[in-house]
Amino acid sequence: MSGVESQKEVTLNSHTMDFSNKGSSLLSLMDTEKIEQQHPIHLRIQTHREIISEQEVEFTSPRISGSEGTMFQTMQNPCPESPWTLSPLSTPSPSLIYHCIASLHRHEGNIYAIAASKGLVFTGSNSTRIRVWKQPDCIDRGYLKASSGEVRAILTYSNMLFSSHKDNKIRIWNFTVSERFKSKKVGTLPRKTSFLMFPKSNNATKHKDSVACMAYYHSEGLLYTGSYDKTVKAWRVSDRKCVDSFLAHEDNINAILVNQDDGCLFTCSSDGSVKIWRRVYTEDSHTLTMTLKFQPSPVNTLALSSSFNHCFLYSGSSDGMINFWEKERLCYRFNHGGFLQGHRFAVLCLATVGNLIFSGSEDTTIRVWKKEEGSCYHECLTVLDGHRGPVRCLAACLEMEKVVMGFLVYSASLDQTFKVWRIKVLPDENMCLDYSSDQRESRGKVREYDMSPVLSPSWVEKKLQGSHFNY
Repeated sequence: MSGVESQKEVTLNSHTMDFSNKGSSLLSLMDTEKIEQQHPIHLRIQTHREIISEQEVEFTSPRISGSEGTMFQTMQNPCPESPWTLSPLSTPSPSLIYHCIASLHRHEGNIYAIAASKGLVFTGSNSTRIRVWKQPDCIDRGYLKASSGEVRAILTYSNMLFSSHKDNKIRIWNFTVSERFKSKKVGTLPRKTSFLMFPKSNNATKHKDSVACMAYYHSEGLLYTGSYDKTVKAWRVSDRKCVDSFLAHEDNINAILVNQDDGCLFTCSSDGSVKIWRRVYTEDSHTLTMTLKFQPSPVNTLALSSSFNHCFLYSGSSDGMINFWEKERLCYRFNHGGFLQGHRFAVLCLATVGNLIFSGSEDTTIRVWKKEEGSCYHECLTVLDGHRGPVRCLAACLEMEKVVMGFLVYSASLDQTFKVWRIKVLPDENMCLDYSSDQRESRGKVREYDMSPVLSPSWVEKKLQGSHFNY
């Protein structure tokens, strides 16, 4: 071993000893689900030169920032029982408007759901625990422990959190954000009933298959749940009662949304359709008002973007397309405005903040789209290409820094990594985007942003063999 390498190893060991007595941080994550086994995790933090060397082989274009010095100053070694370790970050590119500020790798299981609220990020996985992280650098704040695992969906509103589990039930939690994160489970849907009173009522209102998605209508206190049993249920949270249940689609329901302005409910399914529902006036029942279907491909995800008098609905499907519809101002009708094309494989998740749309795909990439104010023109600003497997779920929120407006995007992939991206968008007059008159008049036209995704070899082999992926 050379003198330089020996000196680096001594320096790294001294940093590790210095951090061993500090509070929990990004690498201390500790999930104690397998505390009895306690398999030690060997974490090796690479040098700057080694990271660059690996990125030249693994990535077509390095796009994630992170420096060796920053890692040493902010990271700790993990606890032996932790299923998480730090993923290496690649070198920065000064010409881009984004960078990855944190990357975690889970050794076992996948992350199925992400939600951001009150300066916290919640992640649900195969585990019975819902992990809680502090924004934006993902310092560990604790967890919520349930009796059933495989958390398929998470939804937050104010200090409430809803989670769906493997037992096809929904848990309701209250949490507080202070120096210490505190949480308490306050209910289960369907609620538990007395064996002597109504022994069968609990099973009558319970979903028969996995609850894949949830939406909460704030003003009415209604929680909507969509399931693989093809039904939608409406729950009144105040008394935890199921007030309506109806067969919505001919196949799995993959996503559900509610417009907070008018209460319209949107559902999408593997049957290739998007449906719009409304509550019957003065009643709890719901009626179908419109069916949107433009392709036979399964529709996997939905997102809604509202600003001023404009409302856009986006849907991501297995053919790689993102269709969008614009709502008419004086009625509840949605007109097809076009589609966004760029992903090579299925679009699995969508998120919107303002006039930005974030799409995660089976092709391992995340695309950032911008809608021009007052029109249907969309442009792909950039492609985030740090994952090595299908991007399963996304969450996004706004971050303000004086003049510059920034966004935080949280992504989880089937490569078992969880990443945090900071995206900064300059004001329109400083972005140097030259739109021609023909481009402005073309509704739904998008700019081509070519990118060759770097796919995990094992995942590609399974894909070519036609293996079924349970997203």
